[in-house]
Amino acid sequence: MITRGVYSATCSILNDDHSLNVDATIAHAAETINNGLHGVIFFGSTGQSQLISISEKKDLIAKISIHKLRKNFFLGTGCNSLNETVDLIKYGFEYDFKDFLIMPPAYYKGNTAEGVFNFYSHIISKVPKIKIILYNFELLSGYKFSVEAVTKLVKTFPDNIIGCKDSTSNLFENLKLPNFLMFPGTEKKLLKGLELGNSGIISAICNVTAPLARKVFDDFEKKKQQTQNDKLIAVRDVFDSYNLISALHSYMSTKNDNFKNLLPPLVLLNSKEKKDLINKLNDLKFEINNNLAA
Repeated sequence: MITRGVYSATCSILNDDHSLNVDATIAHAAETINNGLHGVIFFGSTGQSQLISISEKKDLIAKISIHKLRKNFFLGTGCNSLNETVDLIKYGFEYDFKDFLIMPPAYYKGNTAEGVFNFYSHIISKVPKIKIILYNFELLSGYKFSVEAVTKLVKTFPDNIIGCKDSTSNLFENLKLPNFLMFPGTEKKLLKGLELGNSGIISAICNVTAPLARKVFDDFEKKKQQTQNDKLIAVRDVFDSYNLISALHSYMSTKNDNFKNLLPPLVLLNSKEKKDLINKLNDLKFEINNNLAA
């Protein structure tokens, strides 16, 4: 079960034919855990979840179920279809995955609190033992959870709605529920969130900042002086200057050619943007595997 900590929305690695490279995707996730993450979530936004087929997702689920780090692996769904969401969850349950990060359907605009409530209610009716991390990301889903909407879901389904990833940043300061996991979606809110009683973060950029983010988290837990938070925020600011997925894959492709492919309509940064990104990170003395430099 997911607990307090630092998690990535892990990247999906693609073959040249744009199919999911399951083994490489798992290997990258494992490397980030070995670099400090408490765990990773497959098929979040960073994992191009809306663009990857159900069959490929199932292939990955079957493989991670026997991995030595499987207790550190968690799943998103990334489906607009309610029935496909339920189908994927049930498949995960066959392999004893019970915690899921689930965003409301993201195509039709003007979603209401009632409609979103009905979406989660239906999932829970079909899979009563599921544990759900709500995914609050208005930019992609077109819906912003309110404190009232989350509170209603938690009070109605106290055994199922266990937390929230707050990428919209309107809940992490204001939502106060007992025994509820709150994960801001950006490193910029990690320390502030911890000071407010949050649980950690679930972030795209933790694909490259694992040791740095873990250092900030551990120093908070140990009540030690913070020495790396400013650098962590500065690195996040650099990536926030671009499309996050494009910037991540562009940067990581300079270290590992596996990351050069994206599913359309996503594209890598152009050569000027890529050079600019790398120069900014170099100015911060940032390296994926050496990012605790003073």
